[in-house]
Amino acid sequence: MDNLRLWHKFLQIIKPLVGPDNFKAYFLKTFLKSVDANNVVLNTSSAFIKESLDQKYKNLIEQTLSKLLDKKVVVSFIVKESPTEVEGPDEAFFQPQLTSIFQLNPKYTLENFVVGPTNNLAYAAAEAVAQNPGTSYNPLFIYGGTGVGKTHLMLGIGNAIKRKHPQFKVNYCSSEKFTNDYVEALQTRQFGAFRSRYRNVNILLIDDVQFFSGREGTQEEFFHTFNELSSKNSQIVITSDRPPYEIAKLEDRLKSRFQGGLMVDMQTPDFDTRVAILKNKCIEQRYLLDEASLNLIAASVETNARDLEGKLIQILQALKTKKMEPTSENISKLLGKKADTDLKNLTPKQVLIKVCEYFSIKQLDLIGPRRIKGLVLPRHLAMHILSEDLNLTVEKIGEIMGGRDHTTVMHGRDKIKRLIVENRDIQRILGEVKQNLSTSIQ
Repeated sequence: MDNLRLWHKFLQIIKPLVGPDNFKAYFLKTFLKSVDANNVVLNTSSAFIKESLDQKYKNLIEQTLSKLLDKKVVVSFIVKESPTEVEGPDEAFFQPQLTSIFQLNPKYTLENFVVGPTNNLAYAAAEAVAQNPGTSYNPLFIYGGTGVGKTHLMLGIGNAIKRKHPQFKVNYCSSEKFTNDYVEALQTRQFGAFRSRYRNVNILLIDDVQFFSGREGTQEEFFHTFNELSSKNSQIVITSDRPPYEIAKLEDRLKSRFQGGLMVDMQTPDFDTRVAILKNKCIEQRYLLDEASLNLIAASVETNARDLEGKLIQILQALKTKKMEPTSENISKLLGKKADTDLKNLTPKQVLIKVCEYFSIKQLDLIGPRRIKGLVLPRHLAMHILSEDLNLTVEKIGEIMGGRDHTTVMHGRDKIKRLIVENRDIQRILGEVKQNLSTSIQ
């Protein structure tokens, strides 16, 4: 069992043992770095996670891995190096050199790639390929929509390999570049130079391979390039906006080659991942925004990481140009949304409608007498918003919520107050509900 499969088997076992919240907080951001005899090293994303795992879960982790490996192991934890720490000593590898056919952009590394539940498998596969190019997963086929981080991950693999093996020849190009070079070789009859450029390499990184669709000559040439590289155990990494079997007018033999390695998909980042991406980008920009502001921006862009970064840069530039303080109030205005304080202009009916829409429940169920688990959180959130944002009395809220006693309202309102301090999921849900409510204000 290789390390990637071992780790995923471990995660399947550990998830029900630690619960979904702890699993998401600690284990989804941790990866198996190495297994050496009886020593296992886990790579954590922060000192906080390292300390938490060491103190709370070390025994459980060791017991689980020992069973999977059928031997007693000792687990240790390390914190991944920051991008600056990684790039410093190996800076020379990013300068043009004879072994690099195309210079890789040093901005994109595996270390500064933000990992979340929508891309964690792709990231783990990328790390495995970077550690053992040509042997772990060959080819590695990464697919997903625009702006989800496919190129970042591919370049991160290239940069990691160059640091570990500076003598390797790495060729990164787009499918369009490959096609144009092939057409030029046809016109100039310089096939030797063209084939040397793409076949005499240790690593070939091809971006957006879906554009090979319908190009018969290009596909023919790439098929033979692929075969020659595979025969030499050269690593091939491919990205596409869709899986091979969905690429129209792609030869079956190429589809078969692409599907012969590991295919991993990357999806649109979830809310927590978007917040983490924004935090990383703020560090890069050397600009500090508070949690509420980050939540507002993350809730406003649900498409992809590229659009998210664009929105952040737009916001930061506007704050600088207009000399505005980086408050959630100002950022809310720049986003074209009403600030939370303006929710007092809403009617109670609008609040109930939006809460019901968010949770996909009926209003009669929300305010009715039924006591089922799925209605508790929506009711408490509605009570909280009616109290904190519309400034209604607990007695009035009780009437609105189906004639409930004022003590019931106080309990629900205060429970949300406590939860938003300690529970990230409740923070996110409340933020998204309020964001939806702000669109109701005329």
